[in-house]
Amino acid sequence: MTARSGRWIQQWDPEDETFWNRTGERIARRNLLYSVLSEHIGFSVWTMWSVLVLFMGPEYGLTPADKFLLTSMVTLVGAVVRVPYTFAVAVFGGRNWTIISAGLLLVPTTAAFAVMEPGTSFSTFLLVGLLAGIGGGNFASSMTNINAFFPLRKKGWALGLNAGGGNIGVPVIQLVALAIIGASGGPRVLLGLYIPLIVVAAVLAALHMDNLASVKNDTGAAKDAARDPHTWIMSFLYIGTFGSFIGYSFAFGQVLQNQFDRTPLEAAYVTFIGPLLGSLIRPVGGWLADRYGGARITLWNFVVMGAATAVLIAASMEQSLALFTVAFVGLFVLTGLGNGSTYKMIPGIFQAKARALGLEGEVAAAYGRRLSGASMGLIGAVGALGGVGINLAFRQSFLSYGSGTGAFVAFLACYAVCFAVTWAVYLRRPAVRTAGTDTAPQEKPQLSYAEV
Repeated sequence: MTARSGRWIQQWDPEDETFWNRTGERIARRNLLYSVLSEHIGFSVWTMWSVLVLFMGPEYGLTPADKFLLTSMVTLVGAVVRVPYTFAVAVFGGRNWTIISAGLLLVPTTAAFAVMEPGTSFSTFLLVGLLAGIGGGNFASSMTNINAFFPLRKKGWALGLNAGGGNIGVPVIQLVALAIIGASGGPRVLLGLYIPLIVVAAVLAALHMDNLASVKNDTGAAKDAARDPHTWIMSFLYIGTFGSFIGYSFAFGQVLQNQFDRTPLEAAYVTFIGPLLGSLIRPVGGWLADRYGGARITLWNFVVMGAATAVLIAASMEQSLALFTVAFVGLFVLTGLGNGSTYKMIPGIFQAKARALGLEGEVAAAYGRRLSGASMGLIGAVGALGGVGINLAFRQSFLSYGSGTGAFVAFLACYAVCFAVTWAVYLRRPAVRTAGTDTAPQEKPQLSYAEV
């Protein structure tokens, strides 16, 4: 039985199919729903400056380089705060921290509402933009929380849906901005709409979510995860997928404005499409990874990302707006697909290590949960730093060449390295040989990630 007191669940074993079918799945799905809502609002607040810079015309006195620097710093804070947000779930409880983290979103939103007018200094915009970075932390705490609710066989789907529902906050705020720009509204109208939504997300989390008493901060697990090379390898691969998604989300509209002379309204008409499709397809990436293996999906996804980037380079050099837009939207879709498949790989990697160590059953599952949960926050934080690199690369490319072509060449090289790493580490290893096979007793089992 599951004992509950003060919204705390004392016992939770999702790997027990009887428990899962009887009560666990219903509770897990309810928490997933409201976790997605809070994370969704967090993503919108984090990426609101990708929209606000479109409103900021010449009267604001900011150069394109200033705007890319601003969005880079917002992305940086969003990446850094993911680490403490990951540990906050165990300290406060998943429900309690969701309430707190949602409420904190009022700070950057009201601050931006107060200063958003011509004449405000760039340093003030930069400071207020840094506050918006806390919205990026909601992803880490939400993923850590939901990871604990679901069994291994459902994690790809659940984590993909949780992340995709959060990611879709990016195109939603861009769509709302499109409507406001079209109606001749200003940035304060956009910010004013989100203040009550933040309050609603916090209240719903208080009413409908639960804390899991079994989720505890394990400093030993954190140290073990930080020492494990796979944590850093997956961080690098996540830079290629999620880092690309969030970086392009901030930069797409600015590239259209600066390279193709699009007006704010013309840029807004297409800016939301890529993040929308990339968010919607993220659960598909998790589902495909569940079915065919995350490493296989990730590998081929990087191949196609490289091809799309090559098309972008050609379109950029030819100044073909139509081809550029189609290729960029396609690249967004691929980043979303890769987001789902890479995150599915994380628990699978540590489960494979557990099997190689000879662990079985709940012991193996506990080992996998311990290390995968500890590594997710770090991987999410490092991965989000890719967004910083993308915006800084665009800034330097426009300063040096007057276009984004140089940045796309760098991104193509990055995806090639991601492909090579995925293949070398996760797809060319031999099969695991365990007790009961023809392996001699003294042989150490060979570690394989072919099914990750």
